[in-house]
Amino acid sequence: MNKWFKVSLVSTLALGTLVGCGTKEDGNSGKDGQAAGPGEKTKFSIALRTLAFNYVEKSPNLNEDKWVKRLEEKTNTDLNIVLVPHKEYEQKMVQMFATGDVADVMQGSGGVNGKEMAGSVQAGVFMPLDDLLKKHGQNLLKKIPKDAWDQVSYQGKIYAIPEYLSNPSRRATWVRQDLLDKAGLKAPKTVEETLDMLRAFKKLGVENPYMGRQDFKYADTFFGAYDVYPYLSMFEKQGDQVVPKFFDSDNMQKALGVYKTMYDEGLINKEFATINPTTFKNTILAGKAGMWTMNANELLQWEAQLKASVPEAKLEIIPSPTGTDGKGGHYLYGSVTRSYFIKKDVKNAEGIVKFFDWMISDEAEKFFTFGVEGETYKTENGKIVYTSPTDPTAVDEERYRQAFLWMVQDTTYNKGSLELTPEGKKLIQIYDTVLAKEGRDGITFEPRLESLTKNPDVSPNSDTAPPLLLTHMVKMVYGKEPISDWPKVIEEWKSKGGNEVIKEATDKFNKNEGITMPRR
Repeated sequence: MNKWFKVSLVSTLALGTLVGCGTKEDGNSGKDGQAAGPGEKTKFSIALRTLAFNYVEKSPNLNEDKWVKRLEEKTNTDLNIVLVPHKEYEQKMVQMFATGDVADVMQGSGGVNGKEMAGSVQAGVFMPLDDLLKKHGQNLLKKIPKDAWDQVSYQGKIYAIPEYLSNPSRRATWVRQDLLDKAGLKAPKTVEETLDMLRAFKKLGVENPYMGRQDFKYADTFFGAYDVYPYLSMFEKQGDQVVPKFFDSDNMQKALGVYKTMYDEGLINKEFATINPTTFKNTILAGKAGMWTMNANELLQWEAQLKASVPEAKLEIIPSPTGTDGKGGHYLYGSVTRSYFIKKDVKNAEGIVKFFDWMISDEAEKFFTFGVEGETYKTENGKIVYTSPTDPTAVDEERYRQAFLWMVQDTTYNKGSLELTPEGKKLIQIYDTVLAKEGRDGITFEPRLESLTKNPDVSPNSDTAPPLLLTHMVKMVYGKEPISDWPKVIEEWKSKGGNEVIKEATDKFNKNEGITMPRR
């Protein structure tokens, strides 16, 4: 077991959380990452974020999991999976790079400039993949769109294999349709109508009419209504400067006012600021929430699990509430959701690229979507017969196979399984209609602005506000600070490094250097 894994396992188990799984050999002892001889298995270690998947985090040893074994058989590989805790992902990744305990393949959360990568690409930790892809990754090059490759490139060279997203509008507004029916209401359109719906849910006895979550993550619907997401991709031009969208004080105060109204009226949990991802999901699946945000592709799995607790429950994706400009929606994702970097001194990189190239084959799609013929599906008259599980544990297992182990795919939704049922076809239609018409975006800088890297307290992530802002946002919702003080928060942000951010963003915009303009 490598040094990072030992240290992390001891320290994290002391906190009562999972860090990783058992390893087959001694981590990177020299046996992983060696070139495979003729007919031999390609053996390599791979660090994967747990992504808060129940199946993954509850596994005693993922390397011995049956689906991992099947994957190894199909790809002639011997994987040594090292799990990186979802909640401590950035911290643990930075620690791995700092100590040099880097797996043969490292999973990033996006492109080459993410905080979790800690400048490792620029420092030469990973190998460029262009030549290997031309020889052994032709399917990858054909299937994956150019903008995804661009996001994992540095100085004109490709440094990672991306898991991509063809539709950037991924997050959606979910409601309990059965509660909406019980209240005798139609789906709301505006913020005001949405608040009335939540009040109706409260009268019905719903414990959490709107399901809140720590850092407003997956609980940020109303910042979208007013177009003030304080995120990394949310810059805009105001006058002769390029500034974050939260500089729009009027609309930011309106958005915060909505959350305070929900807090004051008991429409959101009083402890929302400390609700972690696990509690968030478990509360919803226990039938104790009426409205929330989640990725649309998980709708059918969540509904199946919810019905185990509340058989009459029915979930629906509705258009997100609109605000001042008559628009709304959640932040648009980048074209890369995760990416896979290969360490520069690995001798079996050819086999690793072949492993990922197989991921987008027809055989891989059938395996990850349906499992194994005769065990999880059958074929009749040339057509696949597959029934998605309804038992919560089995649903977790299916999602793990389709989303966690299938490392390179279009993650918009699983088309193969959705097309088998009317419910699945309806979800595809929701993507093509509801989600295709909503979503917020802004000016994005790639690579990340140096001024943000130097000043972490004023630096946002892809879907969370800068730490300095979050502190004030929570206090304002809790009534500890007046919302009218938001202009003072902006000035504090500027004084603690924000002025440098504005200057750099404006300079790059004027030079048309490393910028991507809003898609909607």
